[in-house]
Amino acid sequence: MRTRISYLVFNVAFTSLFAFAVLHSLPVSNAQESEIEENFGQPSRAERQVSLLVSRLMQKDHLSRRPLDNKISQRAFKMFTRALDPMKIYFLQSDLEEFSQFDDEIDDRMLQGDYSIAFTIFNRFLKRVDQRASTAAELVDSDFDYSLDEEIVTDRDMIKYPANEEEALDRWRKRIKYNLMVLSNEKDATSDPKDRLKKRYKSYARRMHQTDNSDIVEMFITSITTSFDPHTSYMSNETFENFMIQMRLQLEGIGATLQSSEDDGYTVIKRIVPGGAADKQGDLKVEDKIVAVGQDTEGEMNDVTGLKLDDVVKQIRGKAGTTVRLAVLSEDSEIKTISIVREKIKLEDSAARGEVFDASTKPDGTPFRIGVIDLPSFYADLESAGRRSSEFKSTTRDVDRILGEFRGKNVDAVVLDLRRNGGGSLREAIDCTGLFINQGPVVQVKDAYGQIQKYNDERAGMSWDGPLVVLTSKFSASASEILAGAVQDYGRGIVVGDTTSHGKGTVQSLVDLNQLVFGSEDPLRIFGALKITMQQFYRPNGDSTQKRGVLADIVLPSISDHMDVGESDLDYPVEFDKIPAASFRRMQLANADLLENIRNASLKRINESEKFQDSQQKIDAYLEQKARKAVTLNKEKYLARREKFNSEEEDKNTIEERINPNVKIDRDYYLDEVLQIAVDYTQALDKNIANKN
Repeated sequence: MRTRISYLVFNVAFTSLFAFAVLHSLPVSNAQESEIEENFGQPSRAERQVSLLVSRLMQKDHLSRRPLDNKISQRAFKMFTRALDPMKIYFLQSDLEEFSQFDDEIDDRMLQGDYSIAFTIFNRFLKRVDQRASTAAELVDSDFDYSLDEEIVTDRDMIKYPANEEEALDRWRKRIKYNLMVLSNEKDATSDPKDRLKKRYKSYARRMHQTDNSDIVEMFITSITTSFDPHTSYMSNETFENFMIQMRLQLEGIGATLQSSEDDGYTVIKRIVPGGAADKQGDLKVEDKIVAVGQDTEGEMNDVTGLKLDDVVKQIRGKAGTTVRLAVLSEDSEIKTISIVREKIKLEDSAARGEVFDASTKPDGTPFRIGVIDLPSFYADLESAGRRSSEFKSTTRDVDRILGEFRGKNVDAVVLDLRRNGGGSLREAIDCTGLFINQGPVVQVKDAYGQIQKYNDERAGMSWDGPLVVLTSKFSASASEILAGAVQDYGRGIVVGDTTSHGKGTVQSLVDLNQLVFGSEDPLRIFGALKITMQQFYRPNGDSTQKRGVLADIVLPSISDHMDVGESDLDYPVEFDKIPAASFRRMQLANADLLENIRNASLKRINESEKFQDSQQKIDAYLEQKARKAVTLNKEKYLARREKFNSEEEDKNTIEERINPNVKIDRDYYLDEVLQIAVDYTQALDKNIANKN
């Protein structure tokens, strides 16, 4: 990403002076050190230095150009306590009143590298977690009356912290009553609900007690940075490495997706990466529970039961060619030890993929061939690119290759599916857009000083000059909105999907704090990284996508369209604005009349489709349940409503569909309609060409 690279190069000039200031200007009194030790643990010198580094960068380079002041401090206090206790079931109101003495001090403490506020609040949180876990273990064995007309509020903005222990007890009574009701009516329930809940609360308390200084520092600093905007965050070294793995789409390990079990503290195998080391070895299965990990072919096995997921992952990852041994508990309760030779794992399921589908029929009796490209993110191996390697992982390279394959298969139109694309590399979004337009501005960027820079597609020609449909949803964000917006502005194709995309119109630069302080040699990895919002981007027509998103030309009904997952649903987003339009030539491939005809034809099919009508009924039920802001604890009413529709389950399923990779592109009723829209679009363009001739 050019923005990041140029930023880091620019900052090398004052590295030595800045680093000296950071390393030698952290006044922390003995009283403060004593307070920190008493409440949690003494932060390292590096952790204190990070605080000062981030404070200076935020005030100097953040898009808002706002100071780290009391308003930010008050926001950060709210963000930190809410991150710990979002549903207000652990802290008491008296805890918040006691902590409120700090809400004007966070900015000052941040500038001193002082985390005592964070440690004090977190220690109280641990105390409350232990109390609630003990209370929950007793309440689980209660006899609940499910005929009462009680309810539990689910909207966190409507919930207040319990005024006292009695109110907290009643809130937990209702919570446990609800959880038991849900668990006892699961279709695939395989264990006693009361036993599962007891293990769940015990496991949660154990995980919270495994939180260390770096976790608290990361959470606390991020509560401050997200008080400037939702997308600025501090990454510890571990989080930074995971981020870079996603950008590279490559890691060294066994090739499995792991998840902490919420009920018993085990680390569970949730997915085996096709073609990875574990898949080739063959013995590891989905739902196996890891109980111990050993290095090399023999030697001691370390018990990992109850460990944080990150700590388990650390032990399993390693250099390609080395061996790791896993003791796993399978579903049949057998414990077996599996030896796997680590290798480089390519996360291909996060890369672009394409398939060709037949749809409708041409006058000559042959089918229209529509090429669909699923693009989950805009990725690039920044490290390899920085080394000027001739081979590195890149969205543009992969999409260009797929388009070449499509041309070889004589496709009639291309659908670019960005429904689960949350963004990624700005440079890749620009270059990928260039595959579909013949030079010109793709995006405009304005920085904190009001300076506007245009980023152009400078490559002559197009990899695909035929009909193009861009498929978006409310989960399509940032870089994906750049591409969709440019396609729409140029009249290059049509945008189909949810009413609007996510609405993230800001640009983040990734600042490696180690490189900033130590230079390109980067001898020590102690500081992590700051992902900071430095610019806002604008479409070629001058509109920002911030909060507004890219409006679809043709809207298809979906539940995601009504979920609170857009930019405007986040805390403290940057506001929408406009700048002058750039100079570019429209391609006139999507005029108003053409769109109206395609829209009407699509609406007619939707109204006649049983599956779309079923979908609309689900949407109506979803909106009805969503408006209630509470769920009933009356079992008869709960089961009746759940039989009709389960909004929580629908939220979960929709998000999983958008996040989890699929081995292949699913052809369902929704995609069928998109394919037919692509056919209608192709025919309309052919008709226009014929009329001109």
